[in-house]
Amino acid sequence: MRTLVWLLRGFLFFALFAFALNNNHEASLRWFFGHEWRMPQIIIVLIAFGCGCAFGVLAMVPAWWHHRRAARRSEALADPTPPPAPAAAPPHQDGV
Repeated sequence: MRTLVWLLRGFLFFALFAFALNNNHEASLRWFFGHEWRMPQIIIVLIAFGCGCAFGVLAMVPAWWHHRRAARRSEALADPTPPPAPAAAPPHQDGV
């Protein structure tokens, strides 16, 4: 099964690599106020993919914090440890 998964990953990598090599034509991004960037098409696709991944991770951060706080609260409620008992004083000896 592991071999099959690695073969699938290798195929996916080489397919994407071939896609990148075949899409190296010049493309342009037109921004506001007549500003334009010219670069290979695959670079534009990779930048868009990277920005999408970063946006997705940043969008998940509040949910991660919420789940982390909830896990800490439930852990504290499920396992309350009693405070340690004060140490007993040694018996008093009167020099007798």
